Amino acid sequence: MKTEKEKMIDGEYYLAGDTTLVKDRRRAKNLLHRLNVTEYRLTKKAKDILKELIPNAGSNLYIEPPFHCDYGYNIICGENVYFNVNCVVLDCSTVTIGSNVFFAPAVQLYTATHPLDAELRKTLENALPITIGDDCWIGGNSVICPGVTIGNGCVIGAGSVVTKNIPDNSLAVGNPAKVIRKLNQE
Repeated sequence: MKTEKEKMIDGEYYLAGDTTLVKDRRRAKNLLHRLNVTEYRLTKKAKDILKELIPNAGSNLYIEPPFHCDYGYNIICGENVYFNVNCVVLDCSTVTIGSNVFFAPAVQLYTATHPLDAELRKTLENALPITIGDDCWIGGNSVICPGVTIGNGCVIGAGSVVTKNIPDNSLAVGNPAKVIRKLNQE
């Protein structure tokens, strides 16, 4: 029988109040508190906290505090990933981020979702993975919704709400985000 954590990561309905998940979220919150009050520049102390919080990150992960995530261990980053201030990653499912990806201030990545049925919603939730390719720039105050894949070389305009997949080398803007043109591939 699957644990609640396995169900969560696999996109099945799970009990968010499970003791293991509560413990894991508490661990992340304690690390986030330390990260968010550590000296501003990326000191050894801040790097150590980041490595403990997000162990699946390539080199040069830089996060401007404050930052929030649910677990940290479900975030997988390539090389040279930058989060500007006030970013939120609800990583109940896997969030895979390629290399050379930049997040402007207040970007939100939500893997968590809930049943539409009110009775089920009282106890259960589920999550769908998010994937962001290499060489992307996500504009400020954008929201990336559960289950979305953003291809390589994309730019998401500020304030966009991405509800559907975005193909490689696209500029997408709006609510909901729509591809308005292909980007040069030079």
